[in-house]
Amino acid sequence: QVQLLESGGGVVQPGGSLRLSCVGSGRSFDMDAMGWFRQAPGKRREFVASVSFSSINRYYSPSVKGRFTVSRDNSKNTVYLEMSDLRYDDTAVYYCAADHLGDGSSWPYYQGMDYWGEGTLVTVSS
Repeated sequence: QVQLLESGGGVVQPGGSLRLSCVGSGRSFDMDAMGWFRQAPGKRREFVASVSFSSINRYYSPSVKGRFTVSRDNSKNTVYLEMSDLRYDDTAVYYCAADHLGDGSSWPYYQGMDYWGEGTLVTVSS
């Protein structure tokens, strides 16, 4: 059974930092683009960041660029999201996703990923 499992969510103060992890199991994700989407309360799910299988290409939503960093470790089947300078409007459920043979460039416009995690909640609150 192929699964993506996120961890690292929690409550953080504005301006704080948090690191999310997503571990894939059931198959290798070496040839998949991987990354993150999020869904805030009452809003549609939106793209956050993606990284190609080689880590050469990385893409970010304008709202997080310069504050968030996506990375991956193929030896661990894991993708990370380092989040800093967190804001109230970063509060959301963050979902990990994988796109077989994709490079991550279409993720801002297309959410038909091959695999999804169940999400981890990030709450920015004072």
